[in-house]
Amino acid sequence: MIKYKTYFSLSLIIVFGLSACNKKFYTLSPVPAVHPTDKKPDYSNLAYWAAHPWKKDPSDSVPTPLLAEYRGDSLADVFFIHPTTYTGNNRRGWNAPIDDAEINSKTDLTTILYQASVFNDVCRVFAPRYRQANINAFYIDGSLSERYFDTAYEDVRRAFLYYLENYNVGHPIIIASHSQGTKHAGRLLKEFFENKPLQKKLVCAYIVGMPISEKYFTSLVPCKDSLSTGCYVGWRTFKSGYTEPKFVAKEAFKSIVINPLSWTTDSSFFPSTLNRGGILLNFNKIIPNTVNAKIHGNVLWTSKPNIAFKFLLFKKNYHVGDFNLFYMNIRENVAARIKAYIGK
Repeated sequence: MIKYKTYFSLSLIIVFGLSACNKKFYTLSPVPAVHPTDKKPDYSNLAYWAAHPWKKDPSDSVPTPLLAEYRGDSLADVFFIHPTTYTGNNRRGWNAPIDDAEINSKTDLTTILYQASVFNDVCRVFAPRYRQANINAFYIDGSLSERYFDTAYEDVRRAFLYYLENYNVGHPIIIASHSQGTKHAGRLLKEFFENKPLQKKLVCAYIVGMPISEKYFTSLVPCKDSLSTGCYVGWRTFKSGYTEPKFVAKEAFKSIVINPLSWTTDSSFFPSTLNRGGILLNFNKIIPNTVNAKIHGNVLWTSKPNIAFKFLLFKKNYHVGDFNLFYMNIRENVAARIKAYIGK
């Protein structure tokens, strides 16, 4: 299990920029007034989408160095399930109130800007707001916590159904997620794609930041290379040489790990020269050769990020940077896989 309390640790937020943004790149849709915690989102209302092609939102942001070559094509759709942004105590309930302005703003200005935007070059981006489980749900008995994750998944499921019925219109689909979002994405893939007709429309699932047991799926398989389609990729990032934390050491299964510098399960070392660039503190700056990468057991080992004063970075769990450290590799791979899918 991911040690989620490191997710918003101050040093990594400073390094990877998930709390920093410049509002000139987008405008936010108005957020409705606060309602009771158990209110369900209405996905016919754009306010309940953190990202949607029919409104301007942070997922539309494009780093300045990429603007000249930005295509903005809609060759496929990405359904993005964001990670936990309901952190700290759970005084507002075990599931986030769907209209909580503070939580929604945090979601928009962090994961939607820095993660969902990676797909906007060739995809329409759909990212539902949902009654996510509080971070502390990962630290209580599973018999208790599953009810809170079930509530969150109920929203994700309804959002996906609404998307299918009203927006998909035959487009190829990418499922993308991080952390808690990946917990829900796995269920979504099993319910709607695996051994179902919809599996033929799956370009790829980028399900990142959680362990994926090699036995979790029955017919969906890990991607074999950078152009495979109808498959999935995932990884969890730690500093190279990091002794396995307890939550990884306790995993009594083999987790699928794809190296985003090779897009394979090859456990060889892949140098930072293959890293096309990351987006860290400054959204408008691409950091070249951000990190190297090597699969180690159930996780991905990388070097410290290629930034000034990196000697001040002591954190060894790079969970918060799972997407950011490989921003350009993911962005280019999405375009390549869609092209390969269409070619088939």
